[in-house]
Amino acid sequence: MKRRTLLAALPLATPAFGQARYPNRPIRFLIPWPPGGSLDALHRQMFDIMGRDLGQSLVIENMPGARGTRAAFFLTQQARPDGYTLAHHHLSILRHPFLTRQPTWDPVTDFSYIMQITGFVFGTAVRADSRWRSFDDLMNEARERPGDLTYSTSGIATTNHLAMEEILTRRGGRMEHIPTRGAQEGVTMLLGRQIDVVADSQSWRPQVESGEFRLLSAWTPTRLGSAPDAPTLLELGFGMSVTSPYGVVGPKGMEPEIVNLLHRSMKKALQDELTQAIARRWELPDEYLGPQEYLAFAQERVLYERDMVRRLNLSID
Repeated sequence: MKRRTLLAALPLATPAFGQARYPNRPIRFLIPWPPGGSLDALHRQMFDIMGRDLGQSLVIENMPGARGTRAAFFLTQQARPDGYTLAHHHLSILRHPFLTRQPTWDPVTDFSYIMQITGFVFGTAVRADSRWRSFDDLMNEARERPGDLTYSTSGIATTNHLAMEEILTRRGGRMEHIPTRGAQEGVTMLLGRQIDVVADSQSWRPQVESGEFRLLSAWTPTRLGSAPDAPTLLELGFGMSVTSPYGVVGPKGMEPEIVNLLHRSMKKALQDELTQAIARRWELPDEYLGPQEYLAFAQERVLYERDMVRRLNLSID
């Protein structure tokens, strides 16, 4: 056989992406919060669907602490950009480099943006047997007894911490902030009467539904169907809503083919009825963005986070 004929008879060379048969082993997924709540439920359902779709399992590793930044540190310092280490990505990661003098990461260029999924449902909850019947009652006491009341969030300089401080400033009040390693820890502290208020994502929801807690305000754009008596911040005159959208990223330098494959599988999992049932159950907002749109969102949001940190003179050093 002549050489030209022989070459024509051979199959085309397989791209490196195809040769790797990605994924050919389990994918590690880092969540910088403790297990539990809407985020955990949503991710686990999506990853179960993705595992069947991709033919490899996605193994969740919870890495709480350090204001939700441990996963980002791992991605930027230890993980290879081969698609086998991914992480939950949230606004505190965009904000963190502006809070410290120590070198950390570039919040835009040091990550591979894959997909924005949804956001948090924040609110302020108290024990049902507390003396505060309304959010105005709480704010009035925070103004009359500055520093005497306590509230928890999932960490210093998190979105809900900054939002709560903004709320208190607008009402001329002050409360002592008690940072925790995750929203569920704040719920446990409130159950044990160690704090007065939880200002966090909806780990408080089971207790609100059971009648143990009272939700004084919802930070969503509209009232929650599960707590229709709780007014929104917009209704209370603050002119703001807080959802803190989050998504999934990988280390800097991931191959576009892998990013696109993961995005397609992740979007399919998000749109699955089982996943949507969880989203409806927890009343999660629709914040979906594809890779390019998610990157563009990060580029724009970083400017806001930088300016906010400077305006409030925040630092964790």
